[in-house]
Amino acid sequence: MTRQTGQISSAVGGFTPPQINSLEDTGLSPLWLQDLILKVLYFRGYLTGFKIAEEICLPLAGVTDQLLTILKQEKFIEVKSSQGGLGDGAYTYGITSQGVLRAREAMERSQYAGPAPVPFEVYNEAIRRQKSGRLTVTTRTMRQILSQLVISESAFQRLGPALNSGSSIFMYGPPGNGKTSIARAFGNLVLSQNMYIPYALYLDGQVIKVYDAVSHSLAPENEAGSNGGPTGSLRTNTRRDPRWVKIRRPFIVVGGELTLEGLDLVFDDTTKFYEAPFQVKANGGILLIDDFGRQQVRPRDLLNRWIVPLENRVDYLRLHTGRKVEVPFDVLIVFSTNLPPKDLVDEAFLRRLRHKIEIGDPTFEEYREIFKRVAQDRRIEYNDQGLAYLLQEWYIKRNRKMRASHPRDLCDQIIDIASYLAVTPTMSREMIDHAGKAYFVDI
Repeated sequence: MTRQTGQISSAVGGFTPPQINSLEDTGLSPLWLQDLILKVLYFRGYLTGFKIAEEICLPLAGVTDQLLTILKQEKFIEVKSSQGGLGDGAYTYGITSQGVLRAREAMERSQYAGPAPVPFEVYNEAIRRQKSGRLTVTTRTMRQILSQLVISESAFQRLGPALNSGSSIFMYGPPGNGKTSIARAFGNLVLSQNMYIPYALYLDGQVIKVYDAVSHSLAPENEAGSNGGPTGSLRTNTRRDPRWVKIRRPFIVVGGELTLEGLDLVFDDTTKFYEAPFQVKANGGILLIDDFGRQQVRPRDLLNRWIVPLENRVDYLRLHTGRKVEVPFDVLIVFSTNLPPKDLVDEAFLRRLRHKIEIGDPTFEEYREIFKRVAQDRRIEYNDQGLAYLLQEWYIKRNRKMRASHPRDLCDQIIDIASYLAVTPTMSREMIDHAGKAYFVDI
């Protein structure tokens, strides 16, 4: 276990990365860090000591300055100029021909040149510490986060306990009734909380990228002297390890692009480092598998991949060397599907899914409430007579199922038609018929 593991500190909500005071505190080999600096200079050209420290996300004093001193002594880098200040931070460094050779040797092993990674076991402990920071919802909280949606009371009362479980939810039902919207409302709640994740992990000489600007949202960094990332200001005083980034708890959505390979470490043969899989990036938050059953792999194979993580709350990832490693699985995983459950899963797997919730078609009253809200939002004058005509002519007579998404889409059709005709959008019979003909297709 590295020295830093022993220094992990608790904070309100779970965990705060400890302060880095020495090379030993990084948990990484000084030789490996020297190679990292050489690769940064190889790709970026001339950089000041301050900028190098920012690029590798390590403090200058006591850490980066020592690495720069060693590299200068061994003739791998040289001072090109000074910015007028004193000390290693103010000097501008360039890589020498001897340094280029070493950088190229290092790049044959890995082309990673970014924030210094965190030891794998330190990350695992940090995720376990932050698990206790999750918010527990109540009926009042659920009313607030789902206030924009019209949901049956039966489904509503099951959603709160499912969210609190932090385990797994299987939402099913016809398309267009709000399953994805419900999951995104969960995501908005999760995004109100913060946590720390590292930019990258170090394992057996390999680097695994964790932070993803697309998947993760940065949270405000209020600690004085802390650094929000490689582009922030990092001088000699840093209250916490700057290799960690403060983010909103993740809400990650995957759909038809999900494959079995995407659930394991993805090794790039060109750059020679790994990208963390979806469930690792979602640790501490929510992973929504939308349109489950539409993936290119068989649903049964995909579900079997989740059996161990769902039961034991740990996952196992495989390096391209063949080694398997254990990582915490602190993820609320939400399966959302429009397909009948019997076509996707068997009874044995359904037992492993903690909460099964059907999101069905709206009742007439629920449909009416949705239509009123949408019409008001779209500035269409609502009236019950127009809705009664719509229901009679376009649903009851045609034996068509109501969907929660229909009011939004029909109102958009009315607006488009009214704009073309240069008239005020209303719920007249003519407008409703125009909208119905343009929107509905008999299949």
